Amino acid sequence: QVQLVESGGGLVQAGGSLRLSCAASGRTFRDWRMGWFRQAPGKEREFLGTIRWSDGNTRYPDSVLGRFTISRDSAKSTMFLQMNSLKPEDTGVYYCAAGPRDHVVGISRFDYDYWGQGTQVAVSS
Repeated sequence: QVQLVESGGGLVQAGGSLRLSCAASGRTFRDWRMGWFRQAPGKEREFLGTIRWSDGNTRYPDSVLGRFTISRDSAKSTMFLQMNSLKPEDTGVYYCAAGPRDHVVGISRFDYDYWGQGTQVAVSS
């Protein structure tokens, strides 16, 4: 059974940085795709970025391009989200996700089969 556990959330001032981690377990992820999403109160889950596990290829939406970076440690089956220049509108619950189809684009929540429990990020102004 695949399990994803996020960590690293917290409260940060605007302009600051946070690094989230997503520890994955339950199988090898060589041909999988993983991603990050966030959900603010009253809003739909928003795509933040995706990484193809086999080669580390990443894709980001314009809203976070240049501020957020996804990376992975294959040996530890852990994915990271480095967030810089944080803004109050980045506040929300951050989720990592994984799916066994690395050929998909990975920008839709429906591209993923497994989700973590989420970690809260709050950015104060």
